[in-house]
Amino acid sequence: MSTLKFSDARLLQVILAPQISEKSTYVADKHEQVIFRVCPDATKPEVKAAVEMLFKVEVSSVNMLVVKGKQKRFGRFMGRRSDWKKAFVCLKPGQEINFAAGQ
Repeated sequence: MSTLKFSDARLLQVILAPQISEKSTYVADKHEQVIFRVCPDATKPEVKAAVEMLFKVEVSSVNMLVVKGKQKRFGRFMGRRSDWKKAFVCLKPGQEINFAAGQ
């Protein structure tokens, strides 16, 4: 488990949702990674601690990137979607997160 200490309230706010798409399931199968949508000010150690706390798995590494919002049209007006942050969480061998277990 992680040696750094974060408050449980903060760790519960870091992960917003799993990113479930065709590309993310391919990445999960091939590289043993899980993709999450995280809050914009989250850091790699926070994401690692949050995943380990919530899902009771061991994380080997975390990669993050900021997805830029698209230009979109709302009627006559041009608008822009918000930027958001994505985290690629690499699990240690033999670890697995099953999102369908709760159904």
